[in-house]
Amino acid sequence: MAQGTPVIWIFAAIAATVLLAAAVVIFRYAVGALADRRTLRYQSELLQKHCEEVQNMYRQTRGWRHDYHNHIQTMKAHLAMGRLKELEAYLNELDQDLTTVDTVIKTGNVMVDAILNSKISVAASKGIAVEAKAVVPEKLDTALSEVDVCLIIGNLMDNAIEACMRIRQEGQRFIRVYMDILKGQLYIYMINAIGENPKKVGGVYVSEKNTDGHGFGLMRIDKVVDKYHGYLERQHEEGVFATEIMLPL
Repeated sequence: MAQGTPVIWIFAAIAATVLLAAAVVIFRYAVGALADRRTLRYQSELLQKHCEEVQNMYRQTRGWRHDYHNHIQTMKAHLAMGRLKELEAYLNELDQDLTTVDTVIKTGNVMVDAILNSKISVAASKGIAVEAKAVVPEKLDTALSEVDVCLIIGNLMDNAIEACMRIRQEGQRFIRVYMDILKGQLYIYMINAIGENPKKVGGVYVSEKNTDGHGFGLMRIDKVVDKYHGYLERQHEEGVFATEIMLPL
């Protein structure tokens, strides 16, 4: 019996090793499945947002065409009746209105213009006041991908819009964006209104939609900044949330 004991222990050790390996495989599969579901959900949300942006821009385009037709008819009527003073006053008023509603941001970079204006259009449709001043090189250096820059801007704007929509009073919703080149780096600063202080776990801000994790949008921003060894700072005060990013060019 004593001679058989070592054999039993060997079999027991082998069985334990097999069980442990199986548990590791099952655990990795479960984690992978969970990550896949979260990724699919995140991609679905992105697709929904992009569809909303396209629909909103389409509605704006139709509205502009309708307004343009009405303005032309009014000006032709003034001209036909010889009411030149009224026509001049109408043109001045129209010029002022067009200046007021012009939200097109021209940063100097086509891709950044596209994503930034798209998000601003969505924010405006939700009653969010947006102030933006941005200067970006026409062609970013090969060391910094335009796709990554647009990813950061898109996620920052999405988070800011979602935070503003939690504020009941429409007049208190705002987003401010500032981008420029500072000391050879692309500087991105965004501040937005918040209804309540954001949650932090272990000193790290967590997504309101995903309290058990960091949130895909926040994670993707973090990964891009880490990829370029950049600088990232998030902070909040009463009623506002700010993100500051610097990426070397």
